Amino acid sequence: MPDLIMITGPQAVGKMTVGQELAKLTNFKLFHNHMSIDLVNNFFSYSTREGQEMVKMLRINMFKYFSESSIPGIIFTCVVNYDKLSDIENISIFKNIFESNGGKFYYVELNAPLDIRLNRNKTENRLFYKPEKQNIEFSEKQIFHAEKNHRNYSLENELNCQNYIKIDNSELSAIDTAKIIKEKFNLN
Repeated sequence: MPDLIMITGPQAVGKMTVGQELAKLTNFKLFHNHMSIDLVNNFFSYSTREGQEMVKMLRINMFKYFSESSIPGIIFTCVVNYDKLSDIENISIFKNIFESNGGKFYYVELNAPLDIRLNRNKTENRLFYKPEKQNIEFSEKQIFHAEKNHRNYSLENELNCQNYIKIDNSELSAIDTAKIIKEKFNLN
């Protein structure tokens, strides 16, 4: 009965990098959001309805297979727009897939100020694993757009989630953040 750890936060907050470190500590498998987005971008732009629907279907089907497998768990990273109903619905869909198969659902929300995220946007690790982000100018425009037009953080008591932690990882390394998550949820 695999578990799902969902790591969310605004763009370039360090979700994937923290997920990589948490995977080393837990033997959970990392499924970062660009693994599905980059695959679909070969066929449809993620900015289109078709691209977004294909990414959602791919994730749902993969989660169904993961939730019935023998792996200990999945770490999934993504940006959540809390002002977008479909993003909130996706959290419930993903949670229900794992819980209906006896797994647990853990929700992690990372946060850091814009200036720190702009610096993290240029890290070697991010650029290596997310080719779309190699165009720094375009990537920064996406960050500024999201900052201005979306709410990528939850409000107090907005989420109805038993296993939840919100971490300001501004001054924390990825490994220290991963250790906090592992300890909070008592993960093996």
